[in-house]
Amino acid sequence: MEVTRQNFKEILPEVCNAVQEADFISIDGEFTGISDGPSVSALTNGLDTPEERYTKLRKHSMNFLLFQFGVCTFRYDQNQSTYITKAFNFYIFPKPFSRTSPDIKFICQSSSIDFLASQGFDFNKVFRSGIPYLTQEEECQLREQYEERRGQMNGAGPVSYTPPSGTGVCNVPEDQREFIRSVEEKVEALLKNTDQTLDLEPCTGFQRKLIYQTLNSKYSKGLHVETLETEKKERFIQISKVDDEERRRREQQKQQREQEELNDAVGFSRVIRAISKSGKLVVGHNMLLDVMHTIHQFCGPLPEELDDFKEVAMTVFPRLLDTKLMASTQPFKEIIHNTSLAELHKQLRQKPFRPPTTECPEGLQSYDTSTEQLHEAGYDAFITGLCFISMANYLGSFLTPPKSHISARSKLLEPFYNKLFLMRVIDIPYLNMSGPDLQPKRDHVLYVTFPKEWKTSDLYQLFSAFGNIQVSWVDDTSAFVSLSQTEQVQIAMNTSRYAESYRIQTYAEYLQSRQKNTHSSRKWASDGWADTSYPSVAMTTASGYSHTDNRHQAVKRSISPSLDEQNHGADSSWTNYSVKKIKTEGSCTQTYADVAGSCDWPRLQADEGGASVSPVAEEAELDEFSANQSQASETTPPALFDVPQVW
Repeated sequence: MEVTRQNFKEILPEVCNAVQEADFISIDGEFTGISDGPSVSALTNGLDTPEERYTKLRKHSMNFLLFQFGVCTFRYDQNQSTYITKAFNFYIFPKPFSRTSPDIKFICQSSSIDFLASQGFDFNKVFRSGIPYLTQEEECQLREQYEERRGQMNGAGPVSYTPPSGTGVCNVPEDQREFIRSVEEKVEALLKNTDQTLDLEPCTGFQRKLIYQTLNSKYSKGLHVETLETEKKERFIQISKVDDEERRRREQQKQQREQEELNDAVGFSRVIRAISKSGKLVVGHNMLLDVMHTIHQFCGPLPEELDDFKEVAMTVFPRLLDTKLMASTQPFKEIIHNTSLAELHKQLRQKPFRPPTTECPEGLQSYDTSTEQLHEAGYDAFITGLCFISMANYLGSFLTPPKSHISARSKLLEPFYNKLFLMRVIDIPYLNMSGPDLQPKRDHVLYVTFPKEWKTSDLYQLFSAFGNIQVSWVDDTSAFVSLSQTEQVQIAMNTSRYAESYRIQTYAEYLQSRQKNTHSSRKWASDGWADTSYPSVAMTTASGYSHTDNRHQAVKRSISPSLDEQNHGADSSWTNYSVKKIKTEGSCTQTYADVAGSCDWPRLQADEGGASVSPVAEEAELDEFSANQSQASETTPPALFDVPQVW
């Protein structure tokens, strides 16, 4: 369903009800650009750390506008074995609703606009009918200003004549005296004839202030003065003859109208608050930018530190799942060879997968996958949800007996929770939103600085004696060079000791030099709990939405071991990971997965006892996890479908 400023107020209750009834929610966003500085390849360096990637995106991507937002809710009908879907395609535009409301500035990237135009994107609908929004801070400031104005009006003097831009009386400048004299003559004529209202010609803000102060001092009763706006945004003053009762009634109407305008200005932010308050699983595809833009645009500025961002994100969206990461992970990795959304959707409609049966309620616009509407946010959110269902149900085929439907709350999906795909990072596949990120060993990597004139061919020539290398550019004068063998690092360092035109550092030296100027504000306790500075009521607003779930007051961090602790004999392409059926009856439980070598896939969010900690209330699914698991062998097998810690 298409949602604009014209029908948003009418559709909002339907959206909120759909969110509350949903088993999970899928989202997607369209932006006016990706990078305001470096190229996308430079923005996504293959050897970025999670902190570096977040800093780059925060610096170079947040000045763009998220101007179309897709939401699709999915509710499973057990009786019909069908998913009931409700898809909404929101057009977003930060239209100022008053002179005191934020006047948002954003930039566009020509390549992004050109691409969306080629897909039939309706830009006129965005700018003419886009739904406004306010962050919590902006809303609070405007409500305080509103209360302050109302307090001033309820003070001394007639409410009607309180100058909107100040209460002080000033002399009429000589060049404005003729203008004010003509206004007074028109008011005198109004009082003598039978007309009830007088509309003055549009004028400047200073002239309107002079009119207010003049009428306030010369006519103490009998008039109501109000500033209105034409369709062309020209502001003018309307003067009406009223008695005291009528004046009070009009002032009450004006206050109600201002309150409604402010509520309308909160706009699309109400949808995000409803999703946040629900605590439902939010699914996206390659969704890091979607999450960052959503928080930055509708909640508040992004924190400088990555750990602070994680904390805020987990408060806003307690459970996230990225289908691109899921499709890039075993057991899907060997079957799915292209994880772009359109291609993923095509592959998941073929064997061994089964596309889910969906149904859209009457009165709601439904999407037809036979006629692709890619890069319309509502459609992309819809097929993202379909991809998630197909992959989740595929996991059920490994159970004994097989299960055709896997709930969005199933423990089988826990390994994929709160891990967002990191594009083009060689050895860190995801950003761990609920704990520390991977810290792979990069002993074979060198950091090289050189003159601006150098090209990739110069680096290949410099390291020609070391065989195959991989170059990852950082900026115009520096790059990472990955050698094929760690033993070659010291040789390269020795040969470059007396070089004048370039400088080489080991990766460890590079990190050390950066950390001298960077101090993280996050403190970790010895028990793995974060010292949180963001209260659980971070989403509380004057509009009544709040996040009061106590489980978010402190975020339990799962400890991910470094790659060197788990990489003994493991194949970096995950080809040695094989899945077996699990027997759910009897006194023994078969191994979930066999891994060649001695590598153990790390357990996600495991406590000291080895039990998996679910991020949501446990749902009884005994056919997925044996009740007799405690009777298994002393060596606890790794959890099914854990996201491997190596790429």
